Amino acid sequence: MTRRTPRNVLFDKLRTPRKLSGFLKTASVCVLIAGLLSPLTQAVAAPSITASNDYCGGQCSDILPPGENGNATLAQILLNQMFGTQPSHAEDQLGPYAGLATGYSGLTDAKINTFFNDASFGVPSDQVASSEKPAGRGDVTIVRDKKSGVPHITGTTRYGTEFGAGYAAAEDRLWLMDVFRHVGRGQLTSFAGGAAANQGLEQQFYRNAPYTEADLQAQIDRAVASNGARGQQALADVNAYLDGINAYIDASDSGRYFPGEYVLTGHKDAITNAGTIAHFKVTDLVALASVIGSLFGSGGGGEVGNALSLIAAQSKYGVEEGTRVWESFRERNDPEAALTVHNGESFPYVTRPATAQGEALPDAGSVTQEPLVYDRTGSAASASAAKTSATAAKTALTSARRGMSNALVVSGKYTASGHPIAVFGPQTGYFAPQLLMLQEIQGPGISARGASFAGLSMYVELGRGQDYSWSATTSGQDIIDTYAVELCQDDYHYLYHGTCTAMDKVEQKNSWTPTTADGTPAGSYTMRAWRTKYGPVEYRATVGGKKVAYTTLRSSYLHEADSIIGFQMLNDPDYVKGPGGFQSAAQHINYTFNWFYADSQHTAYYNSGDNPVRAAGVDAEFPVWAQPAYEWRNWDPAANTADYTPASAHPNSVDQDYYISWNNKQAKDYTTAPWGNGSVHRGNLLDDRVKKLVAAGGVTRTKLVQAMADAALADLRAEDVLPKLLKVINSSPVTDSTAAAAVNKLQAWVTAGARRTETSAGSKTYANADAIRILDAWWPLLVKAEFEPGLGSDLYNAITGNLPVDEAPSAGHGPTGSHAGSSFQYGWWSYVDKDIRAVLGEPVQGGLARTYCGGGSLGSCRDALISTLKQAAGLTAAQVYPGDDQCSAGDQWCADSIAQRALGGIKHGRISWQNRPTYQQVVEYTAHR
Repeated sequence: MTRRTPRNVLFDKLRTPRKLSGFLKTASVCVLIAGLLSPLTQAVAAPSITASNDYCGGQCSDILPPGENGNATLAQILLNQMFGTQPSHAEDQLGPYAGLATGYSGLTDAKINTFFNDASFGVPSDQVASSEKPAGRGDVTIVRDKKSGVPHITGTTRYGTEFGAGYAAAEDRLWLMDVFRHVGRGQLTSFAGGAAANQGLEQQFYRNAPYTEADLQAQIDRAVASNGARGQQALADVNAYLDGINAYIDASDSGRYFPGEYVLTGHKDAITNAGTIAHFKVTDLVALASVIGSLFGSGGGGEVGNALSLIAAQSKYGVEEGTRVWESFRERNDPEAALTVHNGESFPYVTRPATAQGEALPDAGSVTQEPLVYDRTGSAASASAAKTSATAAKTALTSARRGMSNALVVSGKYTASGHPIAVFGPQTGYFAPQLLMLQEIQGPGISARGASFAGLSMYVELGRGQDYSWSATTSGQDIIDTYAVELCQDDYHYLYHGTCTAMDKVEQKNSWTPTTADGTPAGSYTMRAWRTKYGPVEYRATVGGKKVAYTTLRSSYLHEADSIIGFQMLNDPDYVKGPGGFQSAAQHINYTFNWFYADSQHTAYYNSGDNPVRAAGVDAEFPVWAQPAYEWRNWDPAANTADYTPASAHPNSVDQDYYISWNNKQAKDYTTAPWGNGSVHRGNLLDDRVKKLVAAGGVTRTKLVQAMADAALADLRAEDVLPKLLKVINSSPVTDSTAAAAVNKLQAWVTAGARRTETSAGSKTYANADAIRILDAWWPLLVKAEFEPGLGSDLYNAITGNLPVDEAPSAGHGPTGSHAGSSFQYGWWSYVDKDIRAVLGEPVQGGLARTYCGGGSLGSCRDALISTLKQAAGLTAAQVYPGDDQCSAGDQWCADSIAQRALGGIKHGRISWQNRPTYQQVVEYTAHR
């Protein structure tokens, strides 16, 4: 299997151009380092910072690798590149985070903060590392602690508080913020270089959100105007935040301690200080929000892909049987799926209509993807650049968005203390610097600590208040629909309510030249999007012989700024006083997330997102005609607003015995947008463990962390599917010596717990390494042997287009590449599980329409499994793990390992694989206001 590796997006290699060869000789570097380090020295004050508003009793903890400090001067980058030296607080959370993988078995409550930070409010006086008044202001203080360097921002005015938040964000993430405001505008390559990963990143997001500057401004204007006093306060907060960012830009520029990446990418001159760092403006934050929302909070899409696999199924089996087969693989509402709200309550959403209305399925063979990139020159015209574009498009257009994140929340009724316990956090990937940043903000109307996306940290987005904590996982319910707009006049006009209407053309022209940071040869291209009232064009096709364009309409399109109100509420101690206030705040977030809450007395859950009310009879799985009868109810195309389902129709709950989420199905009858929510899902890894803890009672923070950490090392295939595969193989004596040896190794691994874990901390060698290698090799072989003979190649390939066969730790993750941590979110494990149980004659709810393994014959199925197992056992480690720019061929541990994908000049070492939130909280409140 070809695997993409996490290229250093902006700094694949720190190259030294010839014109700077003398400048970067060792002696000159030493002089440069000495000169550039001097302005970084700060006077350290040590005021006593106390927190009388903290009700967690020292039992709130958090972690966010690699470290809080995501800025580095040129001198610090050069030291890191040459000697591996790390700037202060750049990776001091990476070791504790990594250590939990081998340390969780011996965990106690007293040891939790060996692997996490103390997330109490304030900083004890003896732990104050620095204190500053940003820009000399008297109404805000930023204190940083010695252990992790987290900024604790305390303001006496609202303006000063938000000014401090902006200043601290720029201190810790200025370069990253600049990168992502350019990503959000589709301008990354012009800003940071033409590396393939940069091209892929900007193309991925521009395809879904091709906004003009006017679009960005209109979104903030609309969010402010429609939210009364809170909207006005949000705008004031944003402006104060921007003032803080820009004050730091000015100070660091004049003081020459700005991030060194600006020099390495040619924006600043290290000798003369010529060049500028552009100030931030309000539309930059909307561009940033569009990236984050697209990555983690926009469920649905993929209707054209669904149509293609349905057509393939109907072609093979006929319309009626083909539809039945397709539906069985789709698993819209699988009765065996793990649920977050598991008390049996039903929340119907986008259920399958009895008779679909307005469907616009493409004619067979007519679908072509809409090009995004035009006028390629130089390095942009290479074959590798074209391949990058194809990968970016596939990632942007699929419903299988890797939102990730997990949550484990237990009611106080089942804990040792009688207080709820939560272990939760978002799985946002691994980057250097991290996309998120930690902070504490205390000021008028704001009291919170936690994580926020860099550049959007005017509020804490995931974290804790005075007596409550909240977190989120990506929910992925369907808020994206595909419309077939009938073309008229030419390929760039379409019928809108009977009138031939011109499409809007939006373009972004990018060009780049080699820099010290990125030596990609000069190149350029134009990204061109065609927009209709029904959203951007994504595909072209014919439907019944008529030429159409397929467009994608997302309910959060043109509404990237709306969620700011919900986050403002979550930070307001006068608004959130219990589950009701929490759920009300979450209702103001228009992105698709599962939100979880815990205080000293209650737990709660709410599923957010603007779920559009669809026309009666519309099946949201497939494209529909762009006609008034099939539009969202009361849809206004100018503002992209519509009727949305009421809050009561969203899955929600208070004080359920426990909640788990790992991007699994939310509740009964709440249709999942991505494929693969069936009988085996990684959510089961949490559900099985937490259910046992709750049944036993006396749950502690230690026990819940251990449940999370154990699931983080589990191989889902080995834990939940492999025992059934072995049951088929062992239905008769295994006489072949190669197969028998493989079976013995696999069985021993299952007995040992089916984990992918080191033999000891730092060994970089897996226990049960042979069994892991065999299963990694066997899974794709056995799935193909099990299903392709029955489905036929066309249908098998079409369904793999909807749902990949596997997502092992060493697999690629689109533009993110390999070494990304998150695993087992999408794969065919549920199909294999249901099919094998059917072969064994075991009961199956919501089974596949047919039995595939061996045509339903136990003996034939066994033969297919043994044959592919022997083939897998014969593959060497070098064949299974072919190596990449991170790892040599055959290095199994390295192939799985997590790399902090560099978005700047500082590099970090790899850590052992864990399938775990990037930012994570462990909380148990002891009191309430």
